[in-house]
Amino acid sequence: MAGKLEPLADRLVVKALLREEVTRGGIILPDTVKEKPQEGEVIAVGPGKMGEDGKRIEMDVKVGDIVIYTKYGGTEIKVDGEEVMILRESDVLAKRGSAKKSKAG
Repeated sequence: MAGKLEPLADRLVVKALLREEVTRGGIILPDTVKEKPQEGEVIAVGPGKMGEDGKRIEMDVKVGDIVIYTKYGGTEIKVDGEEVMILRESDVLAKRGSAKKSKAG
């Protein structure tokens, strides 16, 4: 799917990491009361934005990184029935590592 979207400038495509939320008492929370996820895996990255000097500024995130992003940032879209977010790099608050490392560990 990442090959179908090519983000421009300083934008990136993130697939939200959904977790089943269960209370301490074991009650599974329905989707209607869950908060919007703020963590996801980067599946596509733009080339970076152009600086004032005409040189491209390299992105700090790369494909496979797990990122935490702002709650109301970005645009949600569906591609082939899968929901993804298109964010600006400035909407990313932190990196948690890469998906390859977290799946293996």
